[in-house]
Amino acid sequence: MQLAKYIYENDCIQDYHIPLTPDGTYHILSRAVGNELLFRNKENYRFFLKKYVAYITPIADTHAFALLPNHFHFLIQIKNEKSIEAHFKKKKINKDFATTTAPDFIMQCFSNFLNSYAKSYNNLYGRKGALFIDYLRRVEVKSDGQFGSTIFYIHKNPVHHGYCKNLTDWHWTSYKIFLSKAPTIILRDETLDWFGGVQQFIDYHNQPINLEGAAGLESYYNL
Repeated sequence: MQLAKYIYENDCIQDYHIPLTPDGTYHILSRAVGNELLFRNKENYRFFLKKYVAYITPIADTHAFALLPNHFHFLIQIKNEKSIEAHFKKKKINKDFATTTAPDFIMQCFSNFLNSYAKSYNNLYGRKGALFIDYLRRVEVKSDGQFGSTIFYIHKNPVHHGYCKNLTDWHWTSYKIFLSKAPTIILRDETLDWFGGVQQFIDYHNQPINLEGAAGLESYYNL
């Protein structure tokens, strides 16, 4: 694809409570309460991703992610309604599925994921109370430009926050996954095809863009 200036589109829906619907693409994120950390060591990061695979891969595919000490980002595509219904029937035996119930069920999967991690984290470190802010923040991705710039934003986040100098230096993002051939849950081939290949993917990420100008997302997300 042709390189474009990084702009996080102003027409994106900035509503924390928009429904997550089948076939929709979303930038989802959350952060720890106050000055808490979500991840204190490598095992925390690994455990979080293990929980993500268990709870979320049945209902969504993943284009990109970044885990930072106190927050996380994912770009996901919710699976089609047939797949959501199949998972619903595994989890909600003897319950009826309807199109209108899909968004609530999808959100319940995310809530169960975060609650499961928080419970394990609290037990491990002897802490009590909420670990995450009170709702999952999400932005619907509605255009090709927004799709590319969201991936850029997610992968650049560790550099932006000063955790590393180069994209390849931070282990807990999907960036290096796109440069490898190792098995992954990431939609690597589909995403690289969108960019036009590995080299175009790298070139896109090498653009010298200041994330502070990305439609005020840092202050909007309070990250």
